[in-house]
Amino acid sequence: MSELSDQELLALFRKEESRHYAFNLMVRQYQQRLHSFVRRMVTDPDETKDVLQNVFIKAWNGLDRFREDAQLYSWLYRIAHNESISHLKRMRRGLFVNHDAVIERLTTTLDSSEHFSGDAIQRKLQRAVMKLPEKQRAVFTMKYFEQMKYEEMSTVTGTSVGALKSSFHIAVKKIEQWVTDDRTK
Repeated sequence: MSELSDQELLALFRKEESRHYAFNLMVRQYQQRLHSFVRRMVTDPDETKDVLQNVFIKAWNGLDRFREDAQLYSWLYRIAHNESISHLKRMRRGLFVNHDAVIERLTTTLDSSEHFSGDAIQRKLQRAVMKLPEKQRAVFTMKYFEQMKYEEMSTVTGTSVGALKSSFHIAVKKIEQWVTDDRTK
């Protein structure tokens, strides 16, 4: 079955008899792309599933209020972005540790994961990405890995295009420094 347009999905969702069917189609249509982003943000496969589940719960609860002033995927991506950032903040508060300790836990998860099949250079890049503050990590992930346009990123994050470009530039410089630093393992 081919993917339905946003309008078709929403029309099905708004009918009581096809509401669950439409939502299941939406999940199947967007789950993989959202999973990729969330996975790069939180690294742990189990935590990724938890965050993604929260994303779709929030989508289910908010879909009736979706105004269609953005693409459905952008709206879902914004929820995924916010949930990923919130998860990382909760994680830091729950562990009562600083940013570096959280990064250490996330990169350890990356090292021991059977889901990560990258070579040493990819692992070093992912470690460097994990060291970025949450918002810079999200911007870098959206631009570099997801190849999103700044305008779409602006819709997702609620941040101006200029600020996103600046954040991405700063993130790239930090990553270049960490990747080329011989002390970074």
